[in-house]
This record gives sequence, structure tokens and C-alpha cells, in this order.
Amino acid sequence: MIRQKLIAGNWKMHKTTTQAIQFANDFIAPGINQFKKTEVCVCVPFVHLHALENIFTQNDIKLGAQNVYFEQEGAFTGEISCGMLADAGVKYVIVGHSERRALFAETDDMINKKLRAAFNSALNPILCVGENLEQRGSGAAQETVGRQLEAALRDIGITGVQRLTVAYEPIWAIGTGRTAIPNQVREMCAFIRSKIEALYDGRAAAKTRCIYGGSVNPVTARDIVGNSDVDGALVGGASLKPDVFFNIVKAVNSQD
Repeated sequence: MIRQKLIAGNWKMHKTTTQAIQFANDFIAPGINQFKKTEVCVCVPFVHLHALENIFTQNDIKLGAQNVYFEQEGAFTGEISCGMLADAGVKYVIVGHSERRALFAETDDMINKKLRAAFNSALNPILCVGENLEQRGSGAAQETVGRQLEAALRDIGITGVQRLTVAYEPIWAIGTGRTAIPNQVREMCAFIRSKIEALYDGRAAAKTRCIYGGSVNPVTARDIVGNSDVDGALVGGASLKPDVFFNIVKAVNSQD
């Protein structure tokens, strides 16, 4: 099955609204619409969603959020629901990023609830999984990722899973300048798809996109995504620079 490539930027906690609008204008200026084979998404801080919705939509860039809460509404100070995000024009939402797990104590159960809430709404979740350096060195990388997938996808219906994007983000490569080699990424994405097939079936596995995140730049993006098992990239720091992010999209779009 041919899956459309996805390049998703994750700005994390960066940019004022003025800077965000300037980025959007600079990013689309060279002609982002020319890259028809690749879907582009930018996951921005909540405060930028309304400011960027129109300019992104007009240029076929999907608006994304970096987090969501699993309840529809209620006394949950500081949280944002799936319905609120969808109403703001959001199409994608990141769930289970390693920084959320490590810094904000998100548990497997919370991640599972967030996924279920996203699948019950109009949002398409990007589920982050990945091992740390010790787990990679001890040969437990696939065991770790498999355990994360099992917990996250517990009681998720097959219809929902077919809308899923899994971002393989080895923790040891996030923001470190170190990038997993193409063969490591290919092997893990193939494992992720086989795990989803075991949990559900081959149809769900075939429709699930698997992308890579971890110190992605235009060169590594071309090398890593040039493989049928890898469907794109989740880009952190490089997505903050419009010219660099544009060149990442261009590099991936040029792949057969």
C-alpha cells in the first residue's frame, strides 16, 4: 500500500505570535504548494492556532497541536480538549512525546486515554514512541517500543488505528544532534508495523504511517525517508527555521 509522506514540525515552546506569522509567510513564499506528494503539518503552541489557521489552510498546510486532554470539558484548569482543538482548525495532535512523559509525568494510561479521545473526534493523533540510550545499548529497543505500543493502543478500535501515525523518536537522538542511521529507523518502523499487525491486522498495519523524529535535517531526512517503511519525519528544532524546514519537505518530496 502506498502511504502519503508526512512531514510534521514540532515547535515545542518557541515563538511569539508575531514570530509565528512571520515564519508562516517565509515558509510559503518559495512555493510550498509545489510539493504535492508530501503532506505538511506544523504543530504549534496553543496560543498560535487561531493566528495561523487561515494562512496554513489556504496553503494546504495542516495545523497541529502538541498536546491534548482526554476529557470533553470540565474543571480541568489549563487543559485543552479535542473539541476545542478541532474548532480551532487543528487536524493533527502529538500524543505521548518523550518530553511529556519525562517532564510532565504522563503515564501509559493517560496516553491511551488521549488517543481514544482523539480517535473519537476529528483529530488525527501522532503517537510518539522510542527508547533511551541504555535500552538501545542493551538490545531492548524493540521490547521498549513494543510495550509502549501495546499500552497506548489498548482498547482502540481498528477504525481508529487506521488513522494513526506513529513517530519513532529514539530519546537519545532528540535535540542531541545524533541521528539514528537509516537501517535502525527502517528496522524499527518495520517492527512497529508488525506489532500493529499482531495487535490488529494487516490492513490496519498497512494504513498506519510510521515517521522518524530525532535531529532531522534536510540531509538526514532524504537518507532516512528514502525507504518504503519510513513515511516521513517529525521535525523539532529544524522546523523553527522556515528555509530549513522548507528544504526538508523538498528533500522528502523528491523521493520516489
